Amino acid sequence: MTITTTFKGLKLATRGLTIGLGLAVGLGLGAAALAQAPASQLDAIQSRGALQVCTTGDYKPFTLAKDGSYEGIDIELAKSLAKALGVEAKFVQTKWSDLLTDMGSGKCDVAMGGISVTLDRQKKVFFSAPYLVNGKAPIVRCADKAKFQTIADIDKPETRVVVNPGGTNERFVRANFKKADIRVFPDNVTIFDEILAGRADLMISESIETKVQEKAKPGLCAVNPDEPLQYGEMGYMLPRGDATFKAFVDQWLHLAKATGEFAGIYNQFVK
Repeated sequence: MTITTTFKGLKLATRGLTIGLGLAVGLGLGAAALAQAPASQLDAIQSRGALQVCTTGDYKPFTLAKDGSYEGIDIELAKSLAKALGVEAKFVQTKWSDLLTDMGSGKCDVAMGGISVTLDRQKKVFFSAPYLVNGKAPIVRCADKAKFQTIADIDKPETRVVVNPGGTNERFVRANFKKADIRVFPDNVTIFDEILAGRADLMISESIETKVQEKAKPGLCAVNPDEPLQYGEMGYMLPRGDATFKAFVDQWLHLAKATGEFAGIYNQFVK
């Protein structure tokens, strides 16, 4: 009887030792995993004291370079994001054709300024949750509005389509217009004057921009901006693989919309 009891006690003690060792090993592995977890850009930004924001400065109403600084919907929202992080927003000039390169090189922590979410871009970077649903629409001289209603209406040899280089506008035009005369114009701010001057017939842009330019430039009309030629979404470009930073940006964006801050900034530049 005594031997059996002692054996059972030994067995129980051994089992407890095994469990204890298992827990110790598990905790040790967990601690090691935490220690080896890749650092997030979220930590780097807070240590640096600044949020580096890449922006093109040529895409009204989202980002526009003016008098040595920037203004627009996404400029104000960048300042809001920086405030949520407890740091200062610093804007870094980029071009549409350099956007992915600048993000990949670490030149900026986030890119903001009316950036379309595409699967090609998603292969190289992360995006925040979409903040606007948008789409491509033509802007033309008002006298020609009825003439350019569809892709088939536009895609004719005599139609002169002006595009800014390196972005999704140019990609959409080249993918959809095989007969039209496509003309590249480097300045995305004055490009609309090419239509008014009669050197181009139309431009394809995001529907929200066509609405803004219609108000800003008498003689230009947006064509069916509420029924665009293509469905699209806009988001903020983030470092690939950094789920921690993306989670923070998504939560900030959610709260900005829930509290009305986003709507207030949007209406300031669009309404």
